[in-house]
Amino acid sequence: MTVVEAWNRRWATPEGRAEWTNPHPAVQALIPELKARGARTALDLGCGVGRHALHLAAEGFAVEAIDGSAAGVAATAKAAKARGLPLLTVRQGFIDELPFPEAAFDYVLSWNVIYHGTLGDVGRRLAEIWRVLKPGGLYQGTMLSTRNANYGVGRAVAPDTFVIDEVEEKSHAHFYCDAARLVSLFAGFELLSMSQEEQGKPGAWHWHVVAEPKK
Repeated sequence: MTVVEAWNRRWATPEGRAEWTNPHPAVQALIPELKARGARTALDLGCGVGRHALHLAAEGFAVEAIDGSAAGVAATAKAAKARGLPLLTVRQGFIDELPFPEAAFDYVLSWNVIYHGTLGDVGRRLAEIWRVLKPGGLYQGTMLSTRNANYGVGRAVAPDTFVIDEVEEKSHAHFYCDAARLVSLFAGFELLSMSQEEQGKPGAWHWHVVAEPKK
């Protein structure tokens, strides 16, 4: 099962969407900094059911939200209409080749998204993020840490990349990295902050990253 198929199945039900409706506190906490920098445009890359895109639009940002899941896109668009958020545009698409010009956004957010794949996939996605960020813009996102309890579990399909066939949401490739690999991947960025945080449950270690593109 591909990552899009897995999440599309989850987003298609109210139960599957329920735990993905509230914006993460780390995203909320960055908004004052974005406003202080004069940021106006935002891209939510892998928006899911819109928990962050909706919040950003409500805060006054002009938001583009993109996701491969038709169910996620539909849920986000429906919520945006219900909340009266005309500054939010939602489209279905894939994250490896973004349909946006260079230097289009002040802020790119990709929460729990770009590590679905291999090291090469992550590198290509970061190159696209770098391309669409304005000079002085900010990227915020997550990566799976090698401290994560699922690191090394399942089938190894590439270096530091594993598939857990028995678990639907893990039945596609997940890439994990340590601090040295993270710094290497972000060579085109100035890392402003990087920390390891447990997300949702014990052992669910993720890197939280805020970075500025080097232009």
